[in-house]
Amino acid sequence: MGSAFFGPLEHANLACYIIGSMKKRVVLDTNILVAASRSRLGASFAVLRAMRDDQLLALASVPLVLEYEAVLSRPEQLAASHRTAPMVEAFLDAFCLLAEPVELFFLWRPQLRDAADEMVLETALNGRADALVTLNGRDFMPAHRFGLPVLTPGAFLQTLQLERF
Repeated sequence: MGSAFFGPLEHANLACYIIGSMKKRVVLDTNILVAASRSRLGASFAVLRAMRDDQLLALASVPLVLEYEAVLSRPEQLAASHRTAPMVEAFLDAFCLLAEPVELFFLWRPQLRDAADEMVLETALNGRADALVTLNGRDFMPAHRFGLPVLTPGAFLQTLQLERF
């Protein structure tokens, strides 16, 4: 039965939206994708699996995806991950299908010591991320000024486990 404002269908749609929006919104540092491409056994790969299984919502901006592509397509990275450039392209296409696009309305530079990390932080802040997942937490210490948790893949997976119960 609907209310004065919403009919039954609108209530169902609203409930789906609320439940769907409860997923953690995260930005993955490039090193997470690199680590996941090199080993299926680690926490970084488990984070990508959680993304595939719809347990989290990855946020991605154009500059960040271009960074992913540039790093994952380096010859030494292709050799270490036993992948080809077309395989990387297919992976990133799939990643982008699952990720929520983020427009960078505000640039917060400079905040970090490494200018290459700025796009990761900017994607997280503009996308209203719940967390930034990285293997280099020290590089993102200024993120705490914005109330943005910076977590390792293992710590992030623990938060997902705790929220299930």
